[in-house]
Order: sequence, then C-alpha cells, then structure tokens
Amino acid sequence: MSVPLTNRHDLLILFEVTNGNPNGDPDSGNMPRVDPSTNLGLVSDVCLKRKIRNFVQLFPPSTNGKGYDILIQQGAVIERSQLAGIKATEKSADAADKRSHAERVKDWLCNRFYDVRTFGQVISTGDSVMKGSSFGQIRGPVQFTFGRSFHPVLPVEITITRCAVTKEADAAKERTMGQKYIVPYALYAAKCYLSPPFAEQTGFDQKDYEILIEAMTHMFDHDRSAARGDMVVRGLFDFEHVGTQSAANADQNTREARLGCAHAHQLFESIKVKLKDGVAQPASFADYQLTFDFDAKEFKDKFKGVKPQIHVNPRA
Repeated sequence: MSVPLTNRHDLLILFEVTNGNPNGDPDSGNMPRVDPSTNLGLVSDVCLKRKIRNFVQLFPPSTNGKGYDILIQQGAVIERSQLAGIKATEKSADAADKRSHAERVKDWLCNRFYDVRTFGQVISTGDSVMKGSSFGQIRGPVQFTFGRSFHPVLPVEITITRCAVTKEADAAKERTMGQKYIVPYALYAAKCYLSPPFAEQTGFDQKDYEILIEAMTHMFDHDRSAARGDMVVRGLFDFEHVGTQSAANADQNTREARLGCAHAHQLFESIKVKLKDGVAQPASFADYQLTFDFDAKEFKDKFKGVKPQIHVNPRA
C-alpha cells in the first residue's frame, strides 16, 4: 500500500574522489568540471541523478502497485513511451474519472517510471494530446544542486599507453598513446531538496523516498570505472521537517511539516567542514575536520520541528 510522503526533506551529501574524474566537461575535452572563477570542482546535478537512475535499474525493488522502470536511459525515445501512455489511457475504466486524457497520460508515466515521478520530465512533445498541455511539464519533487568541492582542485593530465591498436592500418605500431584527466583528491558537497506538494502531484511516496536514500547511500558502489577513480559517499545528512505543534493542533503541524520549519541553508550551515590545522592542501578525507551536534540544546532550540538523520555517518 502506498504511503504518501507528507514531510519536507533537505539533504546534504558529502562525497569524495581520489585519482579520478567525477564528471567530465565535454566543452573542455572531458576535463573535470571546474568553476573558472574559484577553481572549485563541480559535479552536475544531471550526473548525480544518473547515479540514482542507474542504481534503481540495477536493484529494482518489489512493486507496490507502481513501476520502477527508468525513462531516461541509453537508447530511450521519450515520444515512444509517451505514445504508449496515450494508447493505454485513451479510455478510462472508471466512468467517474473526470481527468483529461493528458492528465491520465501524465499519471500513467509517473506510475510506471521511477525517474519521472522523482525528478520530473518534459513530455509536451509529439502527439497533440500532450503538446501544449499543462500536464506536459512534470515537476519532480526531488531536485539536486551541483556538487561543489570545498577547496580548489588542480586537474592532472595523465598520458596512457595501449599495446593494441584499433585499425588494421595501424597494426605495425607497437602501441598507441592517449590522455585522461584526474583530480588527485577532492571532497564535494551537493544538496538535495524534497517537496511534498510536488510529491503528491507525481505519486512519489514513502517507499520511493526510501529507495532514493538507499540509492544515494550506494550511488558509487556499482558505478566503478578506471576514469572515475575511487569515489566514496562520506556523509549523508537528512533534515526532515516534522512540525512544532502538539497533537491538539494536528492540521497546523501537518502544514508546517509540508512547508518546512527552518530555512535549508541554515540547516546545512550547522555542519561545519574545514581543513585540520597545518593542512594546506587536502590529500584524503582524514585531512578534514567535520563538526556537527544535532543533540546539542542550541541546535534543538534553533531548529524546533526538524528531525535530523544521518544515513551515512562521516565519523563512523
């Protein structure tokens, strides 16, 4: 049985890369993404969502009346899935169903595809049923920011050799040469926001949230490659808004939990990340000092109605 997700969540994920390229920039010869004004490393939100999609594809949960297919994947044609939804919902089995055809298509896609009901999707293309429809732009309840490193990174170009050749014409060559780029070490932080009102619109429920947390926890475990080096999730902090009202004021408490009981940036700033004394350039996670205390009276007084959870403890 589907359990609606009624509480807002603000999440902070800390992850690191060692001798790898966490997210290549196609505009710069696939060099690691870097903010040119600060030299801080970047990892795009699209890259992080890809990890979630890949995990759900590899480890789909048992169905609870909803599908866990992934729409955005290699070789997918969005209009093909859209047309399948149009055909499947041409007529409603329920005579009392007053939804328009376009809304039924939107609901069908959200019900079948995990990434559509999680991240949203633009489907206002192709057939006249969806083109121009207000239901053609699905706003997902889960949104990531870019990951950003805490300190400047210096990408290194590595020359590699291969003893085999690609073409018959090059068979006489002893070996071929190539290059790849790595970041020796960097610790990144990315933020994730979960909105209950948008979750209601797409059908994203409590089980979908649990799958999201599981995927974020293990997002690099089955995404290994020589190019990405060693990537590890070092911390996953989840601030759930539960409200401040007593049981006698349940309606107001529900509203607070949906709206939120504190600003997200203040919650994230309660986690301090800095280099240890005497360290000029980080070379490993051990060079960082993380400070947070969610049991402290100061935190509880300032952030009433917020329940912090640590899904991956950086101190463990």
